[in-house]
Order: sequence, then structure tokens, then C-alpha cells
Amino acid sequence: MPETEEQSSDALQFEELPDAPPKRRLKFSWTGKLGISVVIFWIVMFFLGPFIAPYHEADILDEALFVVPKGEEYPETDFQPPSKVVYLGTDYLGRDTLSRILFGARTTIGISFTACMLAYLLGVTLGIAAAVGTEMLDMILSRFNDAFLSIPHIMLGLVVIAAVGSTIPILILLTGFIYATSVFRIARALGQDVMVSDFVEAARVRGEGLWWIITREILPNVIMPLATDFGLRFVWIILFISALSFLGLGVQPPMSDWGSMVKENLAGLPYGSIAPL
Repeated sequence: MPETEEQSSDALQFEELPDAPPKRRLKFSWTGKLGISVVIFWIVMFFLGPFIAPYHEADILDEALFVVPKGEEYPETDFQPPSKVVYLGTDYLGRDTLSRILFGARTTIGISFTACMLAYLLGVTLGIAAAVGTEMLDMILSRFNDAFLSIPHIMLGLVVIAAVGSTIPILILLTGFIYATSVFRIARALGQDVMVSDFVEAARVRGEGLWWIITREILPNVIMPLATDFGLRFVWIILFISALSFLGLGVQPPMSDWGSMVKENLAGLPYGSIAPL
């Protein structure tokens, strides 16, 4: 009889508990929708751009493609205005600007995304190691990281590329290493905050190993801040790669790249050639 009364009281307590709040659908403001639309558009262009481009990125268009009034000579193909033949005009060599933008999206976004993934692989690994390791390990990694952070990114990039040359693998490795220093600081700070939490202490008391704590307690709690930073870091890496290309040390011709397109077409800016920008 007492057991029945105890079970009834427990059931009554559960009945009095409020229902869980309904799941809310993720809603975005119009600015958020606009930003997501731009990102999705360029992701699609990364995969489909070279296939839907009207011309190859290195093709110099023939003068006969352009319609000219009867009795007039064919015009020069450089810096042609938008038309039915070239939707965004041509560049300083007479190449289709739209095609070079689409091919350049594959180059710029591909290099930047790979470098960003490398930066997070190195930065998060070393940052979490510094957060959960000994004080000596934390001090050594942090001092090395601070030393590299003291060097401006663009200056370090110029020195390394001038010494070893500019190829796509070197650009990816260099950019990933440079931006791993910033990721290290964020991952280390987030990891240290989680390490002093009560649930981590409880896991230690239970006898859980360090690897279990990292994979089950630390990483799930730092993944969202790191994912947010990933988007911002990705944009900075695009600017860094484009800056190197603008200075002539990034992606080399005849491959198209957004940064090199700006440099090559500076002479056409007075004509309103804004597409590469």
C-alpha cells in the first residue's frame, strides 16, 4: 500500500510538470536571407561556373563577334561594353569578363575554403591541446603563436612567396598556417572556459579519460562559436588571397582570380568596368 501511494505521488508530480515548449522554426531577417542567398549563389557558381561560362577564361574574343555599323571597321575587343555577345563586357585583353568571374570563383573560393579548413584543423587541434594540456605545453604553444601573430599577415605572405615562389599548394599552406594562429587563440580560450565547468569536473570524478572529455564535453560546446568564426575567417582569407593576387604574388596567369582581375583592369576603371570588383 505505501508503495502504491508513493508511485501515485510520483506520477502526480510528473503530471504537474509543464509541457516542453514547442520547437521554433529558424527565422531570418531580410538581411540574413540576403546574405545566405549570396553565399548559396557563389557556392553554386563554384561548382557550375566553369560549365555555364560562355567562353573559356583564357579565350581572347574575335573582333568578328561584335556587331558594327555598316561601313565601319571592327572595333578593338579590349574594354568592350556589355552586349548580347559579352554580358559584362571584356577586359584589357578582350576576354569575356563574365567567364573570367565564373572561372575565378572556382579558383578564389576553392583556395580560400581549403586554406580555411587547414587553418581550423591546425588551430583547433593545437588550441584544444593547449587548453587541456600542462601549463608548460600551454606556455610553449602560446609563446610561439604570439610570435607569429606579431608579424603582419600580408608581410609574412610576401616574404614567404618571394622566397619559395607562388603556386596553389604553397598559397593554401601559407594561408592556412597564417590564419591558424588566430584560430588557436579562439579555440584555446573556448577550451579553457569549458575545462573549468562543473560537468567536466564531474566527468573527471567519474574517471573519464582526457580523450573522452575532449570529444564528449569540450568539442560539442565549442563547435558553434567556432562555426560562427569560420564564416568570418573565410571572408578574411578571400581578401588575403585577393590581395596577394593584386600584388602579383597570388594566382598566376592564365588562371583567373578575382584579385588579379582587379589589378589587370585598373586601366578600365574610368570606363565603368565594375564587374571584377
